[in-house]
Amino acid sequence: MARIVAGVGTSHTPAIGAAVDNGKADQPYWQPLFKGYEPAKQWMAKSAPDVLIMVYNDHVNAFDFKMIPTFALGCAEEFPIADEGWGPRPVPAVKGYPELAAHLIQSLVLDEFDMTIVNEMQVDHGLTVPLTLLFGSPRQWPCRVIPLAVNVVQYPAPTGRRCYQLGQAIRRAVQSWQEDLKVVIFGTGGMSHQIQGPRAGLTNPAFDKAFLDDLSRDPERLTRIPPIEYLREAGAEAIELVMWLMMRGALGPKVEEVYRFYHIPASSTAVGHIILESR
Repeated sequence: MARIVAGVGTSHTPAIGAAVDNGKADQPYWQPLFKGYEPAKQWMAKSAPDVLIMVYNDHVNAFDFKMIPTFALGCAEEFPIADEGWGPRPVPAVKGYPELAAHLIQSLVLDEFDMTIVNEMQVDHGLTVPLTLLFGSPRQWPCRVIPLAVNVVQYPAPTGRRCYQLGQAIRRAVQSWQEDLKVVIFGTGGMSHQIQGPRAGLTNPAFDKAFLDDLSRDPERLTRIPPIEYLREAGAEAIELVMWLMMRGALGPKVEEVYRFYHIPASSTAVGHIILESR
């Protein structure tokens, strides 16, 4: 059967992609960040997953404010790269897995999760930056990707507990697929950051590190964090961390942390990264 072997949590700061695309990754400002992801790239190359499930949020590219689904699963053969205002990133188009995506939709809806089916969708930095961080700059991405877009842009966002429960349902859905596949699930976005208003540039390393600790030690505590606490303690955009809880829910009760990295600053945000293997 198919199995989720590991989960990856990572920030998806757009400036990271711009640094790579514009040849600035070796500059002193960016060197520490990209060096911190080198062990993760080696881990990914060794793990060689067949499929990624990428939990991320769209930044008003695939969806605008006329329609914002809470959970939207991409079922297309291919996902082109969105133009976010300065041209599409010069990265390969993302190859989907429509058969497995359709199976996930069926399983999740019958498991009482109301998923939006998306048969045509562009993907933005929320999805492509994590791919760049873990795979570098290949001519083609080495595995297929199923995008799962979560609304953390327009109030109200789903709760961390609901995302965790959806992750558990994703695990059940993947395990009921008969093809022998290794699946890695990503939870992206975060960590502490705010990009507008009087608190723009806010970071909270203590909050972030406690969150990283409890992904393996006490995920139930994380599911009880109310949305207002993310806002108050870690900035308006820290609500993206509920997507990491979907990743964690998909791994099952026992995990082993195999790598962690944390760095400030990266375009005035806190960048966090963790790899958890399912046990």
